[in-house]
Amino acid sequence: METNIKQDKVIVICAPSGSGKTSIYNQLLIDIPVLAKSISAATRKPRGSEVSGVDYYFMSLANFESKKDNNEFVEWERVYEGKLYGTLKSEIARINALGKIPILDIDVKGAQSIKEIYGDNALIIFIKAPIENIKERLEKRGTDSAEDIQTRLDRLPEELTYEGKSDVVVENIVLADAQKESKQVIEKFIGIAA
Repeated sequence: METNIKQDKVIVICAPSGSGKTSIYNQLLIDIPVLAKSISAATRKPRGSEVSGVDYYFMSLANFESKKDNNEFVEWERVYEGKLYGTLKSEIARINALGKIPILDIDVKGAQSIKEIYGDNALIIFIKAPIENIKERLEKRGTDSAEDIQTRLDRLPEELTYEGKSDVVVENIVLADAQKESKQVIEKFIGIAA
C-alpha cells in the first residue's frame, strides 16, 4: 500500500554518536505531546534492556534486505558494516493514523534522505557537541565495545560535514539548554505558540 508521505510534517534529530541526541529526543517526546516516536528498524542485536517494537524493530539482515527490495523504507542506511538502520513507511503511516507528528532519531545520511522526500515539511535538527566530550560520552554509555567506539569516532569527521545540510544546528554544551532550544525550534515549525 503506497501512502502519500509528502503531505505530512516530520522532524528529524540527527548527530554523530555521543552528541546527546537521544537524551534530547526523549525529552522532546515528553515536552511536546503531539510528537510520536518513530521506531527504526535495525539489523543489530538488542543492547541491554532494549525491546523489539519499543526501542527498534530488530530484524535479520535477510528480512531487512527483503523490505528494502520491496521499497518498504522511507529511508535506510548502512551505518556500520553489517548494521543497517531504516525508517519503515508503515511506521510513518502508524504515527500519522494516530494524528501525531513523527520525530525520528536517525543517522545524518538518513536525515538527508528524509529531506529529499519531505522538502520543507521536514525539519532536520543537527545536534552538535564539543568533539572532546564525544569520546567520553560514548565510553560512559557502557553499551559499546572499544572497537565500536573507535568505529564511531572514525566516522565523526564525515558526520560533521552534515551540519551545514541541516535546517537548524543546536549546540549541546549544557543538555537542558539544548533541549529547550530544540523544543522552541520544533514548536515554531509545527505552529505551536510558545
